[in-house]
Order: sequence, then structure tokens, then C-alpha cells
Amino acid sequence: MNELVLLVGNKNSSSWSLRPWLALAKSGLPYRDEVVHFGSAEWERVKKVSPTGKVPSLVHGDVVVWDSLAICEYLAELAPSLWPEDRARRAEARAVCAEMHSGFPNLRRQLGMDISSRKDPGPLGPDVQAEIARVFAIWSGRSRFADEGPFLFGRFSIADAFYAPVVTRFVTYGIEVPGDARRYMDAILELPELRAWSAEAKREVDAGVR
Repeated sequence: MNELVLLVGNKNSSSWSLRPWLALAKSGLPYRDEVVHFGSAEWERVKKVSPTGKVPSLVHGDVVVWDSLAICEYLAELAPSLWPEDRARRAEARAVCAEMHSGFPNLRRQLGMDISSRKDPGPLGPDVQAEIARVFAIWSGRSRFADEGPFLFGRFSIADAFYAPVVTRFVTYGIEVPGDARRYMDAILELPELRAWSAEAKREVDAGVR
């Protein structure tokens, strides 16, 4: 099997890189990542690999996949356990991923990912508050599968990888969360893989890379 190589951006701020990286790290598949810092000379590497010239991009032999959700779908073909086994549950997991992939513009704009910082977000307008409430509603659905694990659909899935950057945002900006959402956040934050990513993010910032 050819090696899976995932090109990612700055670990402190690239939420779209974190999503497929976390799915890949949890998949059990052999891989390596290459960090390509935004605005660096290394970016020529991305331009040679990806038709969009953006990260994340996955290289697997002659195959190149250049979108976070498409990368995760590709990984799930190699590691099917990344999606729930039950068809209805799998469909819902895909739906909440697609919702994150295309939605929440106000939350993204005001609460940009900055793992190593703690910030005051300023006043949250009604559009941002509505999107935060929608995130909490999605997370509350996990209560149906609590006997199978602490994640959105019981066991860890791509859906959790897609909402992990939101967890880090809520920590960064000190967003007040209800108890059940706090428990979900704790489950994500305790993942060894996310801890490793966050440690590398801090090293980036300490080295002056934002």
C-alpha cells in the first residue's frame, strides 16, 4: 500500500487541515503529514501537488485529493470504521459534516481558530449566537448513543473530526457551554491525537509562526 501523505497548513490556525488530519490519525492507517506554513517558500510544494494550490491535500500514490470532506470520504474507503456502521446513523453523520463544511460563516468569521491563545471574542451578534446554538443542538444528539461512547455517534467518527476545531474555538474564546456540551468537548480535548496537534501548534507560535 502506498504511503498516505497529508499536506496541512499551520497547526495553530488551519481548521480545515485539522479535520482530515484527525480522521487520518484515528484511522489506524500508516501516514505522515507535511506542514506547509502559510506564506512560506514551501508553498510551491502545495502548488505542485494540488490543482487548487491549497491545503489540506492528500497524496496517495498517483491519487491526489484536495478537499477536507473529500479526503475524509477517501480515507473512509480505506478505513470504513471512520463512519458509523448503521446506515441511518451514517447518513446523519454525513449530514452534520456537510452542514459544517458549507455553513457557520459567522462563527468562523468571529471565532477564528487560534489554538494556543485565549481571547475575548467581543460582543456576539445574533447570527453568531444562532450558529453556536445550532452546534449545541447537533452535539446534544449524542445522548442517543451514550451507551456506545462519548462521541457524536457513539464511537469516534469523521463527524467528530469535523467538529473538533469548533471545540478548540470555544476554548480559545471562553464560550459558555451547557453541561452536556462541556462533556463532549472534554472527550474531544482528551484525544491523544488532538493533544499532539495542539502541542505542535504551541511550538509553532512559540517559534513566531502564526
